[in-house]
Amino acid sequence: MKIAIVKYNAGNTASVTNALCRLGVDSVITDDHAELKAADKIIFPGVGEASSAMAYLRSTGLDEVIGSLRQPFLGICLGMQLLCTATEENDARCLGVIPLQVRKFSAGELKVPQIGWNTIDRLASPLFEGIAAGSYVYFVHGYYVESGPETVATAEYG
Repeated sequence: MKIAIVKYNAGNTASVTNALCRLGVDSVITDDHAELKAADKIIFPGVGEASSAMAYLRSTGLDEVIGSLRQPFLGICLGMQLLCTATEENDARCLGVIPLQVRKFSAGELKVPQIGWNTIDRLASPLFEGIAAGSYVYFVHGYYVESGPETVATAEYG
């Protein structure tokens, strides 16, 4: 099985590679269009700002490649945001692979960004095989994706 990690100048690709290595899973970090299309699974990580990341994806043609991929795809942090239609982060237009909006947490009673542990509730998905509903996961984020028909897990904040 070939797992490709999208290389696009916004990221925590080394962290993802190290995690996969600890699990005994081989992966490649790449921005090569053919290599991404040939991969069995894709991981789209990221740390950064949406509009500059989208500008880079457009300048390299990766926006078109990512939009055409049909294999299993995992977006992490900024990578997940970029898969959506748009984000409230600088009102950036994104890839539109997932027809949902990314919203900013409202400041006020909630501390933004959210940093800490929350439980997740999950719907049926192979992604969470072996992970029980109510398991704790760590969050560091100031934005969230709206729930939609393809949502596979949720967490409450606030």
